[in-house]
Amino acid sequence: MAKPNFQFQKRKKELERKKKNEEKLLRKQTRNSVPPEDTSEEPSAGEKTE
Repeated sequence: MAKPNFQFQKRKKELERKKKNEEKLLRKQTRNSVPPEDTSEEPSAGEKTE
């Protein structure tokens, strides 16, 4: 019976963990970069009111 390659398993687990953390950081960045919606009734600079 062949011995298991623990180094390969460890490396694979580390890569999965790193990928998961990167995805988590991207989600946080996109969530923080989206400005909150303006709920005021004032028209924006591009709109004209008569």
